[in-house]
Amino acid sequence: MNHREQIVTEAADRLESAADKKRPCGPVRDLLGSTDVVRAYEVQRLLTARRLTAGAVVTGRKIGLTSPAVQKQLGVDQPDFGVLFADMDVSGRAEVPMSRLLQPKAEAEIAFVLAADLDTDGLDLAAVRAAVGHATPALEIVDSRIADWDITLTDTVADNASSGLYVLGESRLPLDAFEPREATMRMYADGTLVSEGDGAACLGDPLNALLWLARTARDHGDPLRAGQVVLSGALGPMVGVSPGVTVLAEITGLGTVTATFADKEPS
Repeated sequence: MNHREQIVTEAADRLESAADKKRPCGPVRDLLGSTDVVRAYEVQRLLTARRLTAGAVVTGRKIGLTSPAVQKQLGVDQPDFGVLFADMDVSGRAEVPMSRLLQPKAEAEIAFVLAADLDTDGLDLAAVRAAVGHATPALEIVDSRIADWDITLTDTVADNASSGLYVLGESRLPLDAFEPREATMRMYADGTLVSEGDGAACLGDPLNALLWLARTARDHGDPLRAGQVVLSGALGPMVGVSPGVTVLAEITGLGTVTATFADKEPS
């Protein structure tokens, strides 16, 4: 194992231990630096490989850092992505298990479910639009294995883009019946408005985010496939959640999605 591989392994071990022990760790930028995104994705791929070896199943991807304000905060000019696994999907459950989370926050998003692979050269907006089977409202429950969300770009990329769990709503619309860019979003916690935004807040159009991901995933040698779910990015600010709270997001023209976070864990 060379020095670079040792660093990648050490960062992966730190993040994996934090997840396993349910105890946040220090940032990994002390190992990776704060700007080496290539090495950060190497950490993410190593952690993904370990999960696959343990039997996990990939269901799609999530896109992060789609807000210009968040990009500016982290000093970047492009989004990032993480991997979705089947055990992260808590759609339809009576409660979101807080025992699976360390320091969760909720974001309202538009999810795209693909009906075709996106693995060809020359991908453009028309191609990604045609590949979408349907859109559905979603709550992404982001989480960080890094204490106090003290993250730079490399920290969040290595940590699977700060992924946690996700909830998909029941409504499903094809894109000839719903225009993501024109949607507005309001998110409520126990009936109180806590976040609002619109489709334009997500790289100008959530389909722009999908196009960026499709090209990036293809270039990484792991293209998006039919049947996969893509969480396209937050439509408004993320909000911390606590045990017992019910979060509801309304996305105009698409529908609602709700998640109730467990008040206490079973003994």
